[in-house]
Amino acid sequence: MKTIDMTKYEIRARVIKAMAHPTRLCIVDMLSQQDMCVAELTKIIGADMSTVSKHLSILKNAGIITSAKKGTQVNYSLHMHCVMIFFGCVEQVLENSAKNQLLMLK
Repeated sequence: MKTIDMTKYEIRARVIKAMAHPTRLCIVDMLSQQDMCVAELTKIIGADMSTVSKHLSILKNAGIITSAKKGTQVNYSLHMHCVMIFFGCVEQVLENSAKNQLLMLK
């Protein structure tokens, strides 16, 4: 039997874990529409600035978002737009699960 090198799966899991929080999913969604600073995201999310900054740091360390300093302000943007394809896949899974549950009720 062939031994599997788990490294690539561990790396994949790290990226997926970075998105595995409702606030981070919201941030990714917001940044897919436009670049934003921490203050703007804080207003939308309704969390304190330090919490939003921590979430941004996790997403940035995973390579999903990037930042650029403009004067005293740091703007964040979605670096890997392909995550939106992943979001579409998640939506399809949810729709399929809902349909299957309806069929089981009939």
